[in-house]
Amino acid sequence: MITGIGLDMIELDRIRRIVERQPGFIKRILTVGEIERFATLSKERKVEFLAGRFAVKEAYSKAIGTGIGEEISFLDIEVLNEGGKPTVTILKNQTEKRTIHVSITHTRQFAAAQVILEK
Repeated sequence: MITGIGLDMIELDRIRRIVERQPGFIKRILTVGEIERFATLSKERKVEFLAGRFAVKEAYSKAIGTGIGEEISFLDIEVLNEGGKPTVTILKNQTEKRTIHVSITHTRQFAAAQVILEK
């Protein structure tokens, strides 16, 4: 049974400008595991990666119905890849068990993510 759907899209230039002005933004969005992967990427790919993870985390927070804030933060959500497929792990205690389906896409201008929650 589907219990939530979230969708988010972000402009790559917006993420690029934020990182240029505030390099600490990366550590506010990415978990330690995500930062390890981020560090291995080219400059342009880093922007896509960060924007994609930002979009997934926003989409997840929309799917659970809270948005990013007091109940869940960017660092409570980890997005890694298993064999090329993005997977989401919730690092904060969850009250109910959910299966999380996620898709991330990029164009030259945007990153977008969709999250579907299943119980």
